[in-house]
Amino acid sequence: GKILQKLGICSDFSILRILLDTIPPWRDSKLLIKDLKVDEVPLRIYQPKRPPTGKRRGILYFHGGAGTFGSIRAFERICRYIAKKCDSVVVSVGYRLAPEHPYPGQYLDCLNATLYFMRNLGEYHVDPALIIISGDSCGANFATVICQMLLNKKDLPKVRAQILLYPGLQGLDFHLPSYQQNASVPILYRKLVIYFCFRYLNKEPSVIEDVLQGCHVPESMKQKYKKWVSADIIPDEFKIRGYVPQKSTSYKPEVHEAIKEILGLTFSPLLAEDSIISQLPESYIVTCEFDVLRDDGLLYKKRLEDNGIQVTWYHSENGFHGILAFFGYGIFSFLSGKKIMDSTVNYINSL
Repeated sequence: GKILQKLGICSDFSILRILLDTIPPWRDSKLLIKDLKVDEVPLRIYQPKRPPTGKRRGILYFHGGAGTFGSIRAFERICRYIAKKCDSVVVSVGYRLAPEHPYPGQYLDCLNATLYFMRNLGEYHVDPALIIISGDSCGANFATVICQMLLNKKDLPKVRAQILLYPGLQGLDFHLPSYQQNASVPILYRKLVIYFCFRYLNKEPSVIEDVLQGCHVPESMKQKYKKWVSADIIPDEFKIRGYVPQKSTSYKPEVHEAIKEILGLTFSPLLAEDSIISQLPESYIVTCEFDVLRDDGLLYKKRLEDNGIQVTWYHSENGFHGILAFFGYGIFSFLSGKKIMDSTVNYINSL
């Protein structure tokens, strides 16, 4: 992709987008599938064909892809599986991608799609007490932020649960144990995280190394948030695999200015105040051992539990970041991904 970009043929993200769209699934005799647009944002709604015995759950799904690639089509198999196994209405949101659609437009697209669905539950026979907001990777970030945003919407139904599949939730510390241990583990390398951040924000990636070292974070912010974002909070069993405590680095104002958006609450919802965290719904969090973002999930799990929020946690000991992108592709899928999906389905069915 980078070679083709240098030759002026197409962007590196164009290749990623083509690869992720891949082969469309076969028609499904058990589902009604409807496409529509809400404020120019594509939605695909999956409903079981069999008549409901009562009102169903309504599940919003925000796909992963670093906000720059991925699509409804690429994550179709996940949404179909959930709709059938959970007898639920699943709304997959095709938020518009950066950099063509500038940040933070992705959050607004997800919010508008959520508001549309929550205001039209009767049309889809959805129980307003059983609305679930979910996503994987950056989509889990969007789900987290949307749940926080909805706390001020008193005229809407209360979200029953949030489902966060290997979420990325903070841009403060890229030296957490999982970032060190999995720096070179496919498919999301440590340096690639920062590269995607820059591309997502439509910034020139000229200070990637400085951001990796933490030079973008003012000392006052490090001190303020170390109670929530620190390797000291990560359980010891996750530090066995070659973790080395980070040496302090010097703050560089010019680096902060170049990428300050990643420290905002929209990009880093892990940094929200306790007054917000304590109002959030019951949560289900998936982490993968071989994932640079593993510790983001662990830290958010602790924050939620410390604020009295019930958390169901599933840790995939053999999983890696993006494993669900292969779900449903036969010999190309992974057993660990199937186990994640089945655990997720069991959680949804328990609500």
